[in-house]
Amino acid sequence: MGKKLREDIEIFEETYLSSFAQLSKNTKGRCFEEEECDVRSPYQRDRDRIIHCESFRKLKGKTQVFIVQNDNFRTRLTHTLEVSQIARTIARALRLNEDLVEAIALGHDLGHTCFGHSGEEVLDKITGCFKHNEQSLRIVEKLERDGKGLNLTFEVRDGILNHTGEGIPVTMEGKLVKLVDRITYLCHDIQDSIQAGILKQEDIPKDIIEVLGHAHSGRVNVFVKDIIEETSKQILSGNPPNIYQTATLEETMMQLRFFMFETVYNGDLCLREKEKATYIVEFLFHYFMENPEKIHAIHGRTICKEGLQRSIVDYIANCTDHDAIKLFQTMVIPSPKYF
Repeated sequence: MGKKLREDIEIFEETYLSSFAQLSKNTKGRCFEEEECDVRSPYQRDRDRIIHCESFRKLKGKTQVFIVQNDNFRTRLTHTLEVSQIARTIARALRLNEDLVEAIALGHDLGHTCFGHSGEEVLDKITGCFKHNEQSLRIVEKLERDGKGLNLTFEVRDGILNHTGEGIPVTMEGKLVKLVDRITYLCHDIQDSIQAGILKQEDIPKDIIEVLGHAHSGRVNVFVKDIIEETSKQILSGNPPNIYQTATLEETMMQLRFFMFETVYNGDLCLREKEKATYIVEFLFHYFMENPEKIHAIHGRTICKEGLQRSIVDYIANCTDHDAIKLFQTMVIPSPKYF
């Protein structure tokens, strides 16, 4: 069938998608030119490359909120999949490019370190310049495929880089993932916190319950419907294309965020876990600075090009929680020798 399948996708996008959607045929391209796939659109190829890369598989062993030790708790991988699912639902309703949304969502957290934000904060404090979104971009541009990178399209790389922080994605699809990422972690972190015994349902402020309801699925649904309805309304009213929430839901999200930081993220249990994680990451960093020969060869290759510190940061950021704990134990706990 040659390239007809890809052309059919392009015709569908041009015919069906909103005028504010990003068409795959209008991509600004990749870092390095390559022949197009006969079957898949550029964004579908990006999605597939992300799913099959090592950094994506590593997400299953990286902390979301609670250090990975219970299969019922979210990991970075399950968080990523939930962001993808919710963002795709909204994208379909708004007639945005679902393939682009999916690729950005699946790649947005590739740069998260072991122990989640605790590991990120340690590396940022030590080096003065570590952000997980920037590391995610570094992974897809430089580190994956033995240093070749994934050669993703501009729009996917832009969405990955700007999914957090002050940067604003250039596409509606990137803006959607940025908002859904926040909604997703707030909603599922409540569920995990209740399951962990940190929160009780009755601890959640009544103002939040009145708007979002008692159930996890209900809370997500309220946010989803609000974004779809308000974005559609604002665009039909002639306002600039953007992803919108009503003032009520935006305020409720900020209240929920404040509540979660006060009771969970900065709560006693998380702070105790954070203290342990901080110690391990700091130990590993300084150990490798003094023993660079111990760095895995794959990461050690960047020493000559970008320096020892950069290589160590890449190595630690690539570790799962289990990897980091095992490295720490190997270096600290003596192994018995039998004669």
